[in-house]
Amino acid sequence: MDGKSRSGILRQIAAILALPFVVTIIVPTLLIGRDFNIGWGLSFPFNLLPIGLGIALLCGGLWLFVMTIRLFFNVGQGTLAPWDPTRHLVVVGVYRYVRNPMISGVFSILLGKAILFGSLPVLIWALVFMAVNMIYMPLIEEPGLRDRFGAEYDEYVRHVPRWLPRRRPWTHDGIS
Repeated sequence: MDGKSRSGILRQIAAILALPFVVTIIVPTLLIGRDFNIGWGLSFPFNLLPIGLGIALLCGGLWLFVMTIRLFFNVGQGTLAPWDPTRHLVVVGVYRYVRNPMISGVFSILLGKAILFGSLPVLIWALVFMAVNMIYMPLIEEPGLRDRFGAEYDEYVRHVPRWLPRRRPWTHDGIS
């Protein structure tokens, strides 16, 4: 592994530890503490519903998160962190369906934890996280992306929704 690849990986790890790790691991762990109720105290087989749903949301969110990190690293040549952003606009992979799949992934992880552990405080944390991002994205992140990527970003915004995914992937100049 060359120095550039190692540096890029270390930048990714630092960004992950500073942001999503704190949001999805540290804060929920502090909120849950020793007070959790896997299966919500329901008897078998009813306890399998919150367990299965929680695990499915966790896995789906983790998948989205990993896909977006890989795209930021390989295509965008940057990280998820505002202090080390991508150098190229990422409009491939899951970004062909929705503009903020990483936020959706993190929200899914938090929602999955709230359901799996039967934790109202984590559910509230998930809702606060989403509310903050629903304000932050259009007011701060999107104007910054527009400044950095100009008409290319405007074209992307016209075709790809912010939160709810498209049915079919958007194709741009032959990108599939």
